[in-house]
Amino acid sequence: MFRRILVSTNLTDGLYRLGQFLPSLAAGGIEQIVFLHCVPFWSKGQIPREDTEKIEQAQERLSFITENIPNGMEVAIEIKSGLPIDHILKVAQTYQSEAILVGTEPKTLLTDQLFGATIIDLSARINIPLINFPTPLLYALTAEELDLRCRHLFRYVGIPYDDTDASQQLVAEFKRYAAQRPANSLERCMLGWIIDAGILREVPKDSLLKEAQEKLAAIKTELLRLGLQVDVEVRLGEPVPDILQIAALSDICAIAVAGKSLGGSWEWGRNVRRDILRGSSQPVIFFPLRS
Repeated sequence: MFRRILVSTNLTDGLYRLGQFLPSLAAGGIEQIVFLHCVPFWSKGQIPREDTEKIEQAQERLSFITENIPNGMEVAIEIKSGLPIDHILKVAQTYQSEAILVGTEPKTLLTDQLFGATIIDLSARINIPLINFPTPLLYALTAEELDLRCRHLFRYVGIPYDDTDASQQLVAEFKRYAAQRPANSLERCMLGWIIDAGILREVPKDSLLKEAQEKLAAIKTELLRLGLQVDVEVRLGEPVPDILQIAALSDICAIAVAGKSLGGSWEWGRNVRRDILRGSSQPVIFFPLRS
């Protein structure tokens, strides 16, 4: 789905493992991958300065990445000093990255500080998708499993939909990237509309289900024109648990969401985006919506 990806790793999130499988990433359509690690300033004096020892350690830690670069793939390693967010934005601009990949630990999300101030701030400032890859998944997969996963990072994407402006814009952004996708990447998507049964007790359910099916059928037709396989799921239930269940049972590789940032509220009456991010065992692709 993306040709050029920036991987921002803190070296404890497991993302550096992707560097072992460059041929598989290339087979999945990725043509350029940049690994970025930011080293905090050394602060044991009155004036902060570069921590040269940790910079050298990071360079040594990531040096294996350049040992097995497939033909036609561009690979770079960037080690920077200081706070990550400005470096992420600058490096993404320098390499014209199409998406930024970060590692996340959903189980530690005990407050609305979703993945820490850095990632929330980043999501509010970027103009390209932010891919949140669950750290537990990265560490749970064996080398053989992760090798296969790298070939199919974005093969099958779930798209939650409810006909709000945000979900309409999500579909529009998804279509834009799908139209320019590389070969052997995105093949299939699922449109999922979960009608919240708990807040619509007085509304005829059959008519709502029929209307949802008709609206998704029109979107399906548009996606089929892009050469995608398209599945549609409409049901009564609870939006977040049902979306996550569909993803778990359908071989979905990633779930797409959209908004102005990863912080704050969303248009669904409660923060569905936040709860998907917290509960998903699969990567979540955040598409930033800018006016």
